[in-house]
Amino acid sequence: MTTTPEPWDALQPALSVRQVLTLERVLAGEPEVVAAAGHLDRPVRWVHVAEAPDVGVMLSGGEMVLTTGVLLAGDEEKQAEYVRSLHRAEAAALVLGLGRAFPAPPDVMRRAAERCGLPMVVLHRPFPFAELTEEVQCRLVRRKFAAVSLSESVRTALTALITGGAPLQSLLDEIASHSACPVVVTNLAHRVLATAGERSAVDDVLRDWERIARQAGGSEGDGWIRAELGGRGERWGRLVLCGYRGDTATGRLLADRAAEAVVLHRMLGGTAAHSWEEQSAQSLLTDLVSGVVPARQLLPRARAAGLPVNRRTFVPLVVRDGEAARLERVLRMLGLSGIVAELADGATAVLLSLARDQDAGVLAANFAARVRSEAGDERTVVAAADARTVWDEVPTGLREAQHVADAVADSTAALDLPAVVRLRDVHLRGLIRLLRDDPQVQSFAERELDGLLRGPDEDLLAVLRTYLATGRNKSRTAQLHHVSRPALYRRLEAIQTRLGVDLDDFEQAASVHIALLAHDAQHG
Repeated sequence: MTTTPEPWDALQPALSVRQVLTLERVLAGEPEVVAAAGHLDRPVRWVHVAEAPDVGVMLSGGEMVLTTGVLLAGDEEKQAEYVRSLHRAEAAALVLGLGRAFPAPPDVMRRAAERCGLPMVVLHRPFPFAELTEEVQCRLVRRKFAAVSLSESVRTALTALITGGAPLQSLLDEIASHSACPVVVTNLAHRVLATAGERSAVDDVLRDWERIARQAGGSEGDGWIRAELGGRGERWGRLVLCGYRGDTATGRLLADRAAEAVVLHRMLGGTAAHSWEEQSAQSLLTDLVSGVVPARQLLPRARAAGLPVNRRTFVPLVVRDGEAARLERVLRMLGLSGIVAELADGATAVLLSLARDQDAGVLAANFAARVRSEAGDERTVVAAADARTVWDEVPTGLREAQHVADAVADSTAALDLPAVVRLRDVHLRGLIRLLRDDPQVQSFAERELDGLLRGPDEDLLAVLRTYLATGRNKSRTAQLHHVSRPALYRRLEAIQTRLGVDLDDFEQAASVHIALLAHDAQHG
């Protein structure tokens, strides 16, 4: 982390001047703010009773100074200098007890305090300063020890998670439970890497994340508390408590402890910051593909992850055997906006986000050509669904692209594929892939192939597969299986006998072919 709090002062959730003035003992003195009323949120670190005109040299900052002004009466220059000395010492406020020395608020002191921005409060009723000192000091001490206890409690909980090998999300969930507000981890470009907290509250934060993040970037008002993430002199991200409702000092303590834990977690896990971006993209695309979370609910996450979503055209792609890092590099080289994530079974999803006036087909083809060039393999499969202009249709598009990629995964050598393969390019095989989980299709495949599936000779199933894939070309099938034509004829006779079909009949052969495609799709 970039900043490390001092062990005592930084753990001190001080009372503000405004809070001190609401204490019951103070209210008994009928306090009135006569200067700098706009600065009442200054923190009070201590309370100091002082009558000496040169009290400023005895202060270290943050004190609320109580005085009757008995040594200042009748000397306006001393009165003005008294206020200025408190200002130079960075006192929190001046409290003047009215009485014999000053029966009314002195104008000279009031004007000087207003110019300096030093809150000045007068007490209209006699008030024992010792009671106020005791009250405030006790409250400050209790708050200090409560803060120390909270700090240790948070640190202990987070350390236990880290040493137990818990994932980053568990750390953030723990932080969110302590802070009772959304927690967001971003990179330096405000791209969201991870979140925690109540789902609806997180979505509210992410809905317009970039604008909110930049707007809150200069201050910690409205409960936005930030802690820098980094190490060895290099910053790589931020942790933000969004809308923290407690006092700022406690929020700062929580944010700092959380940042320490996040940095330690990354260092011990050997995880680079960019891999968190990959994990964020993977989580988003996985949720989109699965359809478990409605697309509309994922829109804030997509926007916060840096994907342009307003008035855009989305092109869902799936690349077989394509490394995510390589595909991201291709996106950067072509200047395209998109997110990349590795899915299961060697597939990598890419969601392009294009301006409405860009040619989705041409750009997808350019992307595919560059992917093949980078991979050094012209057989690399880049599957795509038709472009979508409605975000809610993106999940269907990603699933379609995945089906297309799966459909050609085992047959690229036998197909003359275009640069970008679409559902229409894989014909019947693509349809079967889409329907492979349908119970009726599964039942059909089992019924049609039952005679071969129950038999011990796997070679017959392989021969049938080749025979149908080559358009029932017996010479080609015999060549591919390294057998003579008479030997192939005997195997084909055995296949027909077991299945009870005539493979020379087009309709029966087509039925068996469809069943075999369904069987292969179901069993990978």
